[in-house]
Amino acid sequence: MNVDAILVAVPPVVVYLLVGLVVGLESMGIPLPGEVVLVSAALLSSRQELNVSPQGVALAAAAGAMIGDSIGFAVGHRFGDRLFAVLGRRFPRHADDAHVAWAEHVFTRYGVLAVFFGRFIALLRIFAGPLAGALRMPYRRFLAANVLGALVWAGGTTFLIYSLGTLAEQWLQRFAWVGLAVAVVVGVLASRLLHHRIEQAVEAHAAEPAAETPYAAPGDTPTAG
Repeated sequence: MNVDAILVAVPPVVVYLLVGLVVGLESMGIPLPGEVVLVSAALLSSRQELNVSPQGVALAAAAGAMIGDSIGFAVGHRFGDRLFAVLGRRFPRHADDAHVAWAEHVFTRYGVLAVFFGRFIALLRIFAGPLAGALRMPYRRFLAANVLGALVWAGGTTFLIYSLGTLAEQWLQRFAWVGLAVAVVVGVLASRLLHHRIEQAVEAHAAEPAAETPYAAPGDTPTAG
């Protein structure tokens, strides 16, 4: 069985559930490739014969982001420093003290703006819910920024990738996957560049003599948001 036959055999609902699940778990604080899964599903939706709806993909990603972030908020609000200690031990490459301290610095400085724009940045996307809860950000403000960010991120990403895939189908016809592969490579390179810049920011923040503590203890009040 070739790749096209396998893809056609996959029920669209499975794609939607996978997108929602991975994005939701990532939003709860577990380092998973939520954006990669979203982009892959959006590419599938550009293949008309697969019957995967771009609207379904976008809604699944948005729902996963909203629900996952809200769960992460509740867990961060309840467990605070203990949660980040566990995440640091389980995922040292993504949730060590330096990464958490930088994310906390961004949230303390920018408040709800960090929740909205953090949806577009992998490290902040992972920590948005748990950190906002640990920092005692008012839930209503967090929820508004979370919902808006999730809709813009999920809808915008899906629309962009779907459009690229559709154009590839029209321009390249039988060689459409070449165009899709080029789009994926460009996206991966851009993601790697952004990741490198974030790592530089984390290292610079860690080197500062008066860097903030990684997270607020239960009962502390955030200075921004």
